[in-house]
Amino acid sequence: MTDDRFGPDVASRYDADSAAMFAPEVLGPTVDRLAALAHGGPALELAIGTGRVGLALAARGVPVTGIELSPAMVEQLRGKPGGADLPVTLGDMATTTVDGTFSLVYLVFNTLVNLTSQDAQVDCFANAARHLDPGGCFVVEVGVPQLRRLPPGERANVLATGETHWSIAEFDVVDQRQVSHHFTATEHGFRLRSIPFRYVWPAELDLMARLAGLRLRDRWGDWRDAPFTADSRRHISVWEKPNR
Repeated sequence: MTDDRFGPDVASRYDADSAAMFAPEVLGPTVDRLAALAHGGPALELAIGTGRVGLALAARGVPVTGIELSPAMVEQLRGKPGGADLPVTLGDMATTTVDGTFSLVYLVFNTLVNLTSQDAQVDCFANAARHLDPGGCFVVEVGVPQLRRLPPGERANVLATGETHWSIAEFDVVDQRQVSHHFTATEHGFRLRSIPFRYVWPAELDLMARLAGLRLRDRWGDWRDAPFTADSRRHISVWEKPNR
């Protein structure tokens, strides 16, 4: 099982630290696209977290079920309007199952790379496929590894700078490891949070999907259907479970 790195201290600050992801211009297109892909059927969100997307999608009339590793994140979700109504199962997204099948399974905001081994990522695709109806879709939003930004011989680059927050990405290109170091200014000094990931390329994800019996249907550079290009910083990929 994946380690829970989203305990009470992190969960209590999660929405504030991710405030930009709640902005209408960010969340709106995400929910629009997912609602269209659900085609009126039920959806399963892997790593539902505090409900940023799940609650908004449920408000659009899509029945949403969630899987979430962190009890503290679920507690935050339950405290929101409508949060007590969403069925959420505690467990890790690579192996935990729920009853029923779904028109849509989705995993957003780079959460896939919180699975820090290739085996766990492969298992996640297999788990998603098990929960899909024939003709249903598995949707993943994840960043493209920014290795081209690394100067020769260097292992790190700057992800973000601001008045109160700075982040640095540290890479191990042999094992496809990345650690994101986040420095946040507080009234008591700086707070450091380091998060390990296993970065993954789109072609590798396509192979994971094939192993799970899924096939690539679409890939975009953002939720508004921008083309995916060599300069894209992320991708939204849609894999379909073939009809029997």
